[in-house]
Amino acid sequence: MSTSRNRRVPLPALAAATALLLPLAACSSSSGTGTSGDAQRLRVVMAFPPAQAMSPYGDDAVTLSRLAVVEGLTTLDRNGAAKPSLATSWKRDDATTWTFTLRDAVFQDGSKVGPEDVVRSLTAAGKASPLPRVLSDTALRATAVGPDTVRIVTGAADPLLPQRLANPSLAILSAGAYEGGKANPAGHATGPFTLTRVKGAVAATLERNADYWGGKAKAPGVDVTFVADGTARANALRTKAVDVAEYVPISQASLLGDSFVHEFPSARTNGLSLNTAHGVFADPAMRAAAREAIDSKALVDGVYEGRADAGQGLLGPGVPWAAGQRTAPTGRAAAAGRDEVAKTGETVLATYTNRPELPEVATLVQQQLEKRGFTVKQVVRDYAQLEADALAGKYDAFIQARNTLLDTADPASYLASDFTCDGSFNISQLCDRRVDTAIGKAASPAGTDERHRAEMTAEAAVLGTDALVPLVHERFVQGYDDARVHGVALDPMERTLITADTRRG
Repeated sequence: MSTSRNRRVPLPALAAATALLLPLAACSSSSGTGTSGDAQRLRVVMAFPPAQAMSPYGDDAVTLSRLAVVEGLTTLDRNGAAKPSLATSWKRDDATTWTFTLRDAVFQDGSKVGPEDVVRSLTAAGKASPLPRVLSDTALRATAVGPDTVRIVTGAADPLLPQRLANPSLAILSAGAYEGGKANPAGHATGPFTLTRVKGAVAATLERNADYWGGKAKAPGVDVTFVADGTARANALRTKAVDVAEYVPISQASLLGDSFVHEFPSARTNGLSLNTAHGVFADPAMRAAAREAIDSKALVDGVYEGRADAGQGLLGPGVPWAAGQRTAPTGRAAAAGRDEVAKTGETVLATYTNRPELPEVATLVQQQLEKRGFTVKQVVRDYAQLEADALAGKYDAFIQARNTLLDTADPASYLASDFTCDGSFNISQLCDRRVDTAIGKAASPAGTDERHRAEMTAEAAVLGTDALVPLVHERFVQGYDDARVHGVALDPMERTLITADTRRG
């Protein structure tokens, strides 16, 4: 395993990456119109190609949001609090009823944004198959109640509704978006850039929305290329084939140099999930021994080259309010000694290749566990080949990078899905009534400060079980030359990248 800070790119990999640059150059040279504005168009290479033809109801919704194409009734600030977007204000009428007042805005096709558009868009999202994750634990019913007013009723009390409505899958689209039987955001959204062309999973073209309610974008358009290979994205930036490269791999960051590398805390926590229901880690003393074996700083230095933060809890620096309200875990078991650990059988540790650092993390974690006396076997595959088995509890330990602010930009949904008895993403197989009670209390407060305090109490309860050992908190690395490109958004929640203020020059 290479742990050198200045990793060299093998020649075969470099050749493959160079080959991938050809479509980038073709895209940037052919998408313009020959006007003087072409020189100011942004060229962006993104890591994840469209998976659902830019449908707003799956992961492509985040891509549309990161490219400033779609908007919802609300948006989020750095702390995850809801701010006005297509709605200028809102009020909670009772536990399940909210009223939203719309701003004066038009869609990219020229039609005016009205209450009926909000009703149509939210209703379509609620009927989509598969259902957007943000609606998996609630139901919404929207009704037009005035020329600029919408009433939204939830199936149960939902204090996070304003944050929920900022999710890209709940973007508001015009009537024309639904004429083909599917929601098509191209030309029918409200963002500062209009999606005008999608070339499969290869490229997309955006043009400036001249009628954007927030003022014209500073760039006349954006030419987007999708390249999964991280080395190719870094090389495209290095050779100035693109202006912005999304998610530069850690191994390439030091090769690019500080002027091209912009790192910032993310809401992702990379953790070691321990199977609390079956195998060696069903014993709390063994889980405690595993926790004591982990050296987070060695992972930060050896794998992430200093571009990550040591594990602090479930929520790291990308959730800025968490550190000030963190409480110590309680009820932890005493750790088993090395001799006792050595008597256990083989421990299966799994992780996936989709995030290039995780296999290296697994190797170091294996060494740390073996030093404590565990016998460890690794399973490393593509995530799609592992997820079902991980959720079924077929591994003793599982390393994953988890976005803790997924869907509602509040950790309550993450805590419930990952650590409750009925959680839908409970890889650790944890079922602890004390934890369930703490997480239940975290989901109900309407006040932000009160909810945050309850969430940190729930975090302490989870950590007290040692069901998950925090390893590191990732930092995202976005690439652009800060002497040539300005206004790129560095968003810990991964929803924003290009904005109306992003520009060259």
